[in-house]
Amino acid sequence: MTPQRHAYIIGSGIGSLAAATFMIRDGGMAGDAITIFETQPVPGGSLDGSGTAEGGYSMRGGRMLTTDNYECTWELYKTIPSLTDPAVTVYEETVAFNTPVTAHSQARLIDRNRAIVDVTTMGFDMSDRVELLKLTETSEEKLGDSPITDWLSPQFFETNFWFMWQTTFAFQPWHSAIEFRRYLHRFMKEFSRIETLEGVKRTVYNQNDSLVKPLVAWLTSKGVQFRCNTTVTDMTVETRDGQLTVSGLTVRTDNKDSVVAVDKDDLVILQNASMTDASSIGSMTVAPEKRTKADSMGWVLWERLCEGRPEFGNPAAFNSSIAESNWPSFTVTLHDAVFFNRMESLSGNKAGTGGLVTFRDSNWRLSIVLAHQPHFANQPTDVQVFWGYALHGDRIGDFVAKPMADCSGEDILQELCGHLNFDKADVFASANCIPCRMPYITSMFMPRAPGDRPQPIPVNSRNLGLVSQFVEIPEDVVFTVEFSIRVAQIVVYQMLGIEKKIPPVSRHDTSLKVKFDALVKAFQ
Repeated sequence: MTPQRHAYIIGSGIGSLAAATFMIRDGGMAGDAITIFETQPVPGGSLDGSGTAEGGYSMRGGRMLTTDNYECTWELYKTIPSLTDPAVTVYEETVAFNTPVTAHSQARLIDRNRAIVDVTTMGFDMSDRVELLKLTETSEEKLGDSPITDWLSPQFFETNFWFMWQTTFAFQPWHSAIEFRRYLHRFMKEFSRIETLEGVKRTVYNQNDSLVKPLVAWLTSKGVQFRCNTTVTDMTVETRDGQLTVSGLTVRTDNKDSVVAVDKDDLVILQNASMTDASSIGSMTVAPEKRTKADSMGWVLWERLCEGRPEFGNPAAFNSSIAESNWPSFTVTLHDAVFFNRMESLSGNKAGTGGLVTFRDSNWRLSIVLAHQPHFANQPTDVQVFWGYALHGDRIGDFVAKPMADCSGEDILQELCGHLNFDKADVFASANCIPCRMPYITSMFMPRAPGDRPQPIPVNSRNLGLVSQFVEIPEDVVFTVEFSIRVAQIVVYQMLGIEKKIPPVSRHDTSLKVKFDALVKAFQ
């Protein structure tokens, strides 16, 4: 009798959860043959979201979703039942939720005078248009490891377009020109509606409740074993017949180490690094602790794997400059409707119909978003929650005399009220603001050379695949749920020899209409 093949998945981010799902759904593997190891107490990775009305809700962030681009994501969720109504899928639930109301931001940018900025024009002059077109059409080979600033003049970074595109996708001028170019192509359909965010789709709740928990429930029902509060600290890698083979995992639970033997036909999938590695949470009175990779195990396995094996990539390209890859976020829990009412009056958008509101002249480059309420599945009807973030958390505030990275929740609310000219005692009398610091949140955007990102299954790897934001897929873009799920599908299909076709990347950038619409927008 042939022994049952097992799969060991290290990390429980959305890519890992998707990989386990594809193994069962398309690969025919038994769920009880799959084990997922997770350092945190609950699965979900960077798509977190937790808390209570009394203690305050917290989530590190969310990801933009579109129905025009996320091919692998929606193909997956067309087969996963909703937790609120098992008769419909998560995909059907999400489409129905977005059908009554199309997003249409009326206050995408607000200036220092609390006036809504006219964003019907992108703010380009002819040199901006020429430079942007040149960057878009330059090959990745020529762009190399150059930053965006090598291709665009300083004035470009003061245009309406940059403020909106930057804060929608979290780019910095020093980030990778290649990644910026990929975004321009992948989301060219969004270029012509970037000021309204009409292409953005929302999940019913935060993405942990709406995307992660349904997958976890489905996998659990199939017998998948989740080993949380457990860290894989090392892998035994051998060379067999010229191929690198993982033969064992060192696993730490409750400060006790054990070894999991990996048989020759077993599979191992590693989530190599995490954008939320070493993140920390503060409170209304305390700023988040400043951590580095020395404070966690997030990069260790990948770094060890790469020693003497260049085909497994180069982590140092992404984790060597916290100053260039970090920013803080915050989640605010309210027990009255005063702030939401004031914001809805100012912006002209009911909560859930607008999107990011960016304070254009903020030293912190501060943005907030009021989602449809409730935003958490366990959120009472008399409680409201909103989220915000800042791209320049190392700069002194306009109304608080310290960097956002050094701020408590109380300080952040003071700064926000300054930009809105709101009375803090009035609008935030019942507020609980929980700040979060994420030192590597945009590390995957750092300039990179060919080979810095490994292939999903590196050359000569016999039984090890990589699922993360730090692998290479031509044409697709990182910092998206879609990227993680597409990588998972590629790895599983290749490992298990599945012949089913993976949904191709939608090439909206080849559509004459999309190109024409983008051209018209560039000249407005």
